[in-house]
Amino acid sequence: MICDFGDVVVVPFPFVDLAAEKRRPSLILSHTTFNGSQGHSICAMITTAAGSKWPSDITIDDWKPAGLNRPCVVRWKLFTLPNNLILRRAGKLATHDQNKVVSSARSILA
Repeated sequence: MICDFGDVVVVPFPFVDLAAEKRRPSLILSHTTFNGSQGHSICAMITTAAGSKWPSDITIDDWKPAGLNRPCVVRWKLFTLPNNLILRRAGKLATHDQNKVVSSARSILA
């Protein structure tokens, strides 16, 4: 499945210390053109942050249209994922939430 920037997807998330995988939401950071030509998408972790909080966490204000069932944050824990491992598209970040992600990325990478 080829997705676009701002899409919230469900992916099998591996854990280093467990043999099992769990389905977790993730944010697609790369655009369709990149994802299609590379066969991979650049993703960021989405979490409830129940057990920890990072200073760079980005609160998702409109979490229901994003396909999330509770308040979550985008965490700057990045990974690339083959497009064929994307299980489904859950929703899309609202424009103002997308803008917060872009602004945060600029402050980190610029």
